[in-house]
Amino acid sequence: MAVDEAKVAEIKAKLEEREEHIRESWVKAMELRLVRDELGKCHQAEGVNHYESCKWLSEKYLSMLRVNRVTGYKTIDV
Repeated sequence: MAVDEAKVAEIKAKLEEREEHIRESWVKAMELRLVRDELGKCHQAEGVNHYESCKWLSEKYLSMLRVNRVTGYKTIDV
């Protein structure tokens, strides 16, 4: 019985870890979407001067784009 309980606890812990990883991944993706929307608003509001006025926002978006991607819980070593 103790072996089964340990195995069940291990599986539950693994599932919780997967859910947490996926949840955090989606939160980062949604943050990226918010920054993208703000960048679009800035471009539209600033008009011709958007290159100067929205530069910091576009740099933030590009840096977040590299890091904040939705990833699954499986990792494949090549």
